[in-house]
Amino acid sequence: MLFAPTVTRRLIEAYHPAPASPRTIAPERDTVTSRERDVLRLVATGATNTDVARQLFISEATVKTHLNRAMAKLGLSSRAQVVVFAYETALVTPGGPTALP
Repeated sequence: MLFAPTVTRRLIEAYHPAPASPRTIAPERDTVTSRERDVLRLVATGATNTDVARQLFISEATVKTHLNRAMAKLGLSSRAQVVVFAYETALVTPGGPTALP
């Protein structure tokens, strides 16, 4: 069963305790650019490619490129894995903002 991104976020916030200290990204994974991190962060909050493109003022094709490259660098194969990775590394925190500053 699929849930709306807002419902998924609430479930994660309710059942995922705040990490004592965020897991850091391994050095070999440090090749993710700041723009790729921005895309990962927004995708992890449930944003669609269109939403990410609007927020970052880039095209949807560029969003897809950044997302695919970041996922390849991090060894991730799905958007669900992006969400897990983002929470485990504190790119996104439960109850945190859904948009970039």
